[in-house]
Amino acid sequence: MSAEYRDPATVERLLGTIARTVTRPWTLMEICGGQTHAILRAGLDRLLPQGVRLLHGPGCPVCVTPIERIDQAIELAARPDVILCSFGDMLRVPGSVGDLLAARAAGGDVRAVYSPLDALALAQREPQRQVVFFAVGFETTAPAAAAAVRQAAALSVGNFSLLMAQVRVPPAIAAILEAPDCRVQGFLAAGHVCTVMGQGEYAPLVARFGVPIVVTGFEPVDILLGVLACLRQLEAGQARLENAYARAARADGNPAARALLEDVFEPVTRRWRGLGAVPDGGLGLRPGYAAFDAAARFGLADREAAEPAACRAGEVLQGRLKPAECPAFGRDCTPQRPLGAPMVSSEGACAAYYRYRGA
Repeated sequence: MSAEYRDPATVERLLGTIARTVTRPWTLMEICGGQTHAILRAGLDRLLPQGVRLLHGPGCPVCVTPIERIDQAIELAARPDVILCSFGDMLRVPGSVGDLLAARAAGGDVRAVYSPLDALALAQREPQRQVVFFAVGFETTAPAAAAAVRQAAALSVGNFSLLMAQVRVPPAIAAILEAPDCRVQGFLAAGHVCTVMGQGEYAPLVARFGVPIVVTGFEPVDILLGVLACLRQLEAGQARLENAYARAARADGNPAARALLEDVFEPVTRRWRGLGAVPDGGLGLRPGYAAFDAAARFGLADREAAEPAACRAGEVLQGRLKPAECPAFGRDCTPQRPLGAPMVSSEGACAAYYRYRGA
């Protein structure tokens, strides 16, 4: 199926339709880092008509995890009684005192896993150790974390916990639109988030801010269909929630996954790198599962940490700065020696520009 959504002839036809549709400049933002990489890989931003600008939003959960949360993970990894489990992308993201790979080199037990259920299985195999899973991600990864917690509770696995860094996309969109100098006139919403959560949280944003939001997929044809739908609304002076990814995203999402999230987690204010504290911008454990909160279990201090002075990742994540416009890009900040998370993550905007546009 993916081949038809990469078909050059279809891409060319859509670009022609977009060119005939546009009569004035417009600025759109994609929220998903996977979409950012697809746009750069196919060169879609360069093929669109002059005046149609794509900004790259805070679409990578690894990138938006704040430095202080990474510092907490490093602190846990230094404890001899703890096994710190994480997705592989997080291991090289710099905190204020190094990264998790450095913590492992210093003797910490840091392990890359594919799923929080892998970490739970490890806790069952090693009951004498505390196993902490670094729970990072958007609503797409949250159901697996919730399933691990609920299973741990059912099996009375007392040495398993989560260091919570799960975030929610709609409140971040609101935070971007509330900025007084916001330039975004339409959003391409992340289709995979909507396959889980549905589209109900986006309609109030459309009504409140008067901007089109189009649920969009991840292949070149998908992205151009989303761009075209958004531009047609803007040209007509309209603002609606529209689904351009109907083959995968339904209006109600995945009811079973949503019920699981509702049971285990609740919305909480959470800091995002680049956006600061976002009301309801994260997920926290409900009181019935609070025993699985690693920050509370280990008494981790909740303090803010600043980005390196030369790193402008916060502006990149807000769409205020293109990666190549950062003076450190490709010079002081490279994938081998990153200053900030967007250069590390496989979905980071800086990594996309470095890979597809060069230093």
